[in-house]
This record gives sequence, C-alpha cells and structure tokens, in this order.
Amino acid sequence: MKRVALLVAGLVAAAGIAAASALADGKAASSVRVETKFPAAGQLTVDSVAARRSPSPGAPVIKVMHYFRPDYRVQEILAVARRTGADGMPWYRISVPMRPNGTYGWIPASSVSLAPTRSRIVVTVGARTIDVYRNGKHMLHAAVAVGAPGMETPLGHFYVAARFVPYHDPFLGVFAVETSAYSRLTEWPGGGVVGIHGTDEPQLIGQAVSHGCVRVANTTAAALRRLAPLGTPIWIRA
Repeated sequence: MKRVALLVAGLVAAAGIAAASALADGKAASSVRVETKFPAAGQLTVDSVAARRSPSPGAPVIKVMHYFRPDYRVQEILAVARRTGADGMPWYRISVPMRPNGTYGWIPASSVSLAPTRSRIVVTVGARTIDVYRNGKHMLHAAVAVGAPGMETPLGHFYVAARFVPYHDPFLGVFAVETSAYSRLTEWPGGGVVGIHGTDEPQLIGQAVSHGCVRVANTTAAALRRLAPLGTPIWIRA
C-alpha cells in the first residue's frame, strides 16, 4: 500500500508540473500581441513552427521554420497579412525563404512576435538602381550591378533575412545583407542565396556582371547598414 501511495503521489505531482507548464505556455502564447499593420517582421517565440499552405493546423506543411537557422543566426520572419484560421485563432501569411521564389505560407500568430517594418528597398534591374525608403521618406538612390545573362537577379518580393560585416572578404565590401531570394545557381554558397553587398570592384557598378547578387558601392553598403534592418521588405522589379 505504501508503494501504491507513493506512486499515486508521484503521478499527481507530475500531473501538477505538466499542468503548470501548460498554463505557463498558454500564458506565454496569449501574451504575444497580434499585429494588425503589415508588412511586419520579427522573430519566433517558439523553437519551431510549420509554415502551412492555409491557416489551419491540418493544412499541408510547406516548411518547418526553426528559431535558429542552420548557420545559428536567428530566423527572421516577414508577415504580409493576417487571417482567422480554421481553429478560430489568428494566423499570419508569411514569406517563406526557400525555392521556388515567391513561396508564401501561414503560421499561428502566437508563434511569433512582430512589429511593422519601417524601411523598404526597391531594386530596379533594368535601370540598375537601388532606392531605400524609411518611414515613407526617400533616403537613398544609387547605382548597382546586377546578374549577368543566364544568371539574372530574380524578380519578386523578398526581405532582409540576415545582415553581416564580411570578415576578410573584400569581394563583399564593407557590409552585406542576405535576402530571402534565391538565384539560379544552386551550388552557390547558401544554396544560391541572393545578397545585396558592397564590392572591391566599383568600376563594375552599373553593369550586369554578378551571379545574381546586387552589388553596390561601399558607400551605399554603409548606408544600407543604417537604413535596412532585419525584415526590411525588398522589391526587385524589372
């Protein structure tokens, strides 16, 4: 009987811990503010979440997003809309960084903390220019180099997925942003991720010479470091 009593006590204690944990998780989820202004960007509040084809817990999974990317940088999320899902809860439509370009999916609003974006980057491939807007004001206009024939810079709506200062790599200039776009070169670093970065060959600015990336002068790259935070929407147009 003593053993039975101890076993029952242990089960009750374990159930209490589980209930407390669930309650804490529920409070954490409910404390996440649901964003209403888009586009909005931020980071996950959970270890991982499945991006689904529709706002429903039972919809097919497009990709599982993890708090940390494979390179141990925090995964940035860009949401473009909100909708009430099949479960009666709010969901966000997000840009999913993967092939093919232009993939979108849905994640529960409780899985991410967002804030409206303040900046926007517009790259015009034909004119080979970049423009940056912040809080609706035009802050930067400059020339760029774009993808060479056969390796054209992809068109579409993307976002700043990572930012870094190149380490002993003058080819990338003084600053670089990783976009959520993918080039035609699957064997390129990161699986062909398109970047916007400085250069040690400024004489090539204005030409179609890259492997798909957008090259900018180092002065422009330095301005992007100040004007283009994580999650900044990017429109690459013809």
